Amino acid sequence: MASKAAVTVATTDVEMTQIVLPSHANNHGTVFGGQMAAWIDVCAAVAAQRFSRKDVVTASIDEIHFVKPVRRGMVVILKSRVNQAWNSSMEVGVRVEAENPRTGETVHCCTAYLTFVAINDDGQPSTVPALDAGTDPAAKIRSTAAQQRRDHRLSVRTKRNSSG
Repeated sequence: MASKAAVTVATTDVEMTQIVLPSHANNHGTVFGGQMAAWIDVCAAVAAQRFSRKDVVTASIDEIHFVKPVRRGMVVILKSRVNQAWNSSMEVGVRVEAENPRTGETVHCCTAYLTFVAINDDGQPSTVPALDAGTDPAAKIRSTAAQQRRDHRLSVRTKRNSSG
C-alpha cells in the first residue's frame, strides 16, 4: 500500500480580515458571538480545503472562549491552519485578533479548534493527505495537542453514546 502524499502545514495557512459593521454588533456595540463563530468557520474551512483539495464539512467546533470584546469599527483578523490530519478528518486551529484601526493596536480575542471531514461527490467521507509538520517545533506541538483534543472528543462521544 502506498503512503499518502504529504502536504506542508504552511500550505494550509489562511488569513482573513473583517471589519465589524453595525449589523455585526449587538446592543453593547460588540460583535455577536454567532457572527464571530461564522467567520471562524469560514476561515477554518478554507484551510481545510487547501489541505485536502476536496469539499469539506464542519464536524465539530470546540469551545470558543471570548477573551476580549471586539467592538464595532474594529478589524477582526482570523488566522487558521491545519494542526493534524487523520483518515478523512482534520483539525484546524483559528486564532482571532482584533485591531483598533485608529491606533494599530491588536489584541488576542479568541481561539477555536474545528474538526472538518473531507467528502467525495456523493457526500461520503474521503481520505485526506498526510500533514507534514517538517522541522517546525510549534507545528509539532500543535499536532500533539490536536491528537490529545481528538482523543478527548472521541472519549466524550463514546461516553455520550453508551449512556443514551
